[in-house]
Amino acid sequence: MLQIAEYKKSYNAATVLQIERLSLPVGIYWLKGENGTGKTTLLKSIAGLIPFDGTIEVNGINLRKSRMQYTRTVSFSEAEPVYPGFLSGSDLLRFYRRARQGNDAMTTEMLTAFGVNTYLPNKIDTYSSGMLKKLSILLAFVGCPKLILLDEPFITLDANALGLLQQYIGRLSNEGVSFLFSSHQELMLGKDVNVLHVRHQTIERETHAVSAY
Repeated sequence: MLQIAEYKKSYNAATVLQIERLSLPVGIYWLKGENGTGKTTLLKSIAGLIPFDGTIEVNGINLRKSRMQYTRTVSFSEAEPVYPGFLSGSDLLRFYRRARQGNDAMTTEMLTAFGVNTYLPNKIDTYSSGMLKKLSILLAFVGCPKLILLDEPFITLDANALGLLQQYIGRLSNEGVSFLFSSHQELMLGKDVNVLHVRHQTIERETHAVSAY
């Protein structure tokens, strides 16, 4: 599913993260690490949002060589999403649906389940942090992504939304969609989760999956 080779990311000549080779099959992956170790940097690199050295592929699609196809395959929700305040949630959803294409039945369901439909027509600058977080997560599910990246997806969510999100992750996982997320919270996904540790400026895989029940 995800292939990373000769990856390196530096800021001001200081190496933040370096991965010689990482190959992850389809599954759910929990990215763990202390603050500042590079979790968000890695997620943004895989999402194609920041430059880096090396190659990243998902399902054989190379980020640099086939960027449009890649961005329809990989989606990303930031820990603290920021969108232009003059746009409405409806504007963003239309844009994402047009760009990502594909079956969108689940996000239509999620609009009601998360209550996003009640404020979707409003301008972004009127949203609370929780409302913005729900919209960001919803947008990550638009289309037919094969890998969904979630940076601290459970922060600022109320208990009901948190439970719903974990249910949707489980449902899509059963359909062959992979997830890679960072989180400081314990998980209740109803299945085993593969753990990746970010430490010593690289990625270390845990030998066994952890139960997230």
